[in-house]
Amino acid sequence: MTALPLRVLIVDDEAPARNRLRDVLGDIAETHPARIVGMASNGVEALRLLETSEVDVVLADIRMPAMDGVELARHLARRENPPAVIFTTAFDEYAVQAFDVAAVDYLLKPVRAGRLAKALEKLKRILPADDVLVTLAPGERQHFSVTERGRILLLPVTDVRYLKAEQKYVTACTQDRDYLLDETLMQIEQEFPERFLRIHRSCLVARTAIAGVERVGEGDGEGRWDVLLRDSDEHLPVSRRQWPVLRQALGV
Repeated sequence: MTALPLRVLIVDDEAPARNRLRDVLGDIAETHPARIVGMASNGVEALRLLETSEVDVVLADIRMPAMDGVELARHLARRENPPAVIFTTAFDEYAVQAFDVAAVDYLLKPVRAGRLAKALEKLKRILPADDVLVTLAPGERQHFSVTERGRILLLPVTDVRYLKAEQKYVTACTQDRDYLLDETLMQIEQEFPERFLRIHRSCLVARTAIAGVERVGEGDGEGRWDVLLRDSDEHLPVSRRQWPVLRQALGV
């Protein structure tokens, strides 16, 4: 861990819960000194705060609007020097056991001073692997995390029309502009099997963005199929290997 006092960010959608964590940190300040860097009501607000503030520990609620604690942890895990995360939860005994097995620390609400002190003592400056986070909250993320000029941008997954891989980069293409992602197409395909279809080894397309398919190039020799995008003149080539899969998915 870094030198004390710990820099702490509190994230909870309920003001009384945020205030309680602040007070409990004050109660144990003599043995576990901490400085509260900020308080946020959801994961989106937390990421905005972290654009300008460095923290050692994030105390994050699990269920929050806009972005919950698990998705927040996924975004933090992709940072170069991620802070430690302690989840706070009102889950019952069985759910809490699942957190323990996953090696993600937790605080059961209402948070007690002794329990918080114990959690801070155990903290290591690592986050659980993303597959562990998926087991805690299975399902898709709502945002991609994009780093531009030292800032974290949150790109809604629903805005992405298609993704293409070029050399070591993956580009997420929206109606307005393109974004570079620090992820692989395989990771995205596995996480969003119902949202994106692979049409080429280097391209995934959102099902909702597909207007149709068109046969092209037959006059020049061997033809191919292209995907037509809604509200766009852009065509995306479909590989021969992926055409049967795409055809079955589209029912054409």
